[in-house]
Amino acid sequence: MSVALSAVAGEAPLVDRLLARWPQIAERMFVAGLGTTPPAADLPEGHFTPEVLPAIYACGRAVLQAIAEQRSFTKAEVVTFVAPVAERHAEDRFPLPALIKAIHGSAQSVLQEAAAVANHTELDDLVHVGRHLLDLLMQINITVVETYAEVEQSIYHAEREARRTLCSALLHGLPASELAARADTTLAERYTVLAIHIQHDDQPSTVATLISRRRIRILQRTLDTLAGTTTLATFDGWTGIALLPATSLPTDTENELGDTRHAQLASELAAELTERFGVPVFLAEYPCIRREVIAQTAKEATELAELARMLGRPTGVYRLDDLLLEYQLTRPGIARVRLAERISPILDSPHLLEALDAHLRHGSDRKAAAAEIHVHPNTFSYRLRRVAELTGVNPTDPHDSRLLAAALTIQRLYPDRLAGNNQA
Repeated sequence: MSVALSAVAGEAPLVDRLLARWPQIAERMFVAGLGTTPPAADLPEGHFTPEVLPAIYACGRAVLQAIAEQRSFTKAEVVTFVAPVAERHAEDRFPLPALIKAIHGSAQSVLQEAAAVANHTELDDLVHVGRHLLDLLMQINITVVETYAEVEQSIYHAEREARRTLCSALLHGLPASELAARADTTLAERYTVLAIHIQHDDQPSTVATLISRRRIRILQRTLDTLAGTTTLATFDGWTGIALLPATSLPTDTENELGDTRHAQLASELAAELTERFGVPVFLAEYPCIRREVIAQTAKEATELAELARMLGRPTGVYRLDDLLLEYQLTRPGIARVRLAERISPILDSPHLLEALDAHLRHGSDRKAAAAEIHVHPNTFSYRLRRVAELTGVNPTDPHDSRLLAAALTIQRLYPDRLAGNNQA
């Protein structure tokens, strides 16, 4: 089946001018469609841009060129441009009525653009272009609806749910052999345990759901490409665990080159997800973990990824050695409570906390520390003395300095659990 195209009068100058303006027209079409249609309009800026705008540009340009060349634009060509985008929207369960409305908004926009470009002698050309674009709109709608129906039948297939159940069983230390058979998955002896953590933000529930579904899709496809197989994951769009068969990646047990390549792949994954998600992504990685200890390792990995975010570390991938001291300091117990109490007298004095933090990061370079917080070195020294007076712990003493650093780390991670009632 094809979209029949009639010849446009003369040399089709209207089509030529539309083609010349097409990059700008495509951007305005995008804004007029998904840019104004709820819930798309409520999503973060750029949420759809990387996937939708290139498709609008490529498909529209191909259609205009077909009109100019007086040739048919087949349904197969429509499917080539539209189906991948529709499939991703369907996988995210973006509401079909909202997508159809957005498509029609874009179509209205391009017709208005064509009318604005046409002169008073090109009415026939404008009518021809408009009819062809309406035919295209019909084919796009058909393709979108068919794609949604196909995805609806396959995305929640029992095998996919079985894989998620299998992953959950491994993370809880439960028997997995029978579940693996149901999921048509061969269990590996060792897995790379990857914890993913993204800070929750305040979004309307509908928007948050759409964002999380898109992230789940992106993560699954990215991991499958990386591992060369279907990976197991419980990621919910914000946090979760992925299990990658150790045989699919270089591991520590191989050689130094393999370890370096493994670290590079993990770093590239963190960078790619951060770019695709539009927010910082923190990964904690434990390579080559035996299946029987996955449950405990996954718990530790989850805590480590969250710790990296809470400490304000850069987006990236972390292993236990990267946050060894901080991880140990945050373990529950009387020592953590006692450490935190050391700086409780200055918690209501932000200027003293600021000076202490700068001192701990710059060490003996007092001038650099003072310059960072924009105070005179003498003022900086006075503030450190006040810290010593109020806490009984001297920041300039090497032993006391380590104690204060530990206390400050705990205070940052658990601010709601500590209270300082003294004024400096």
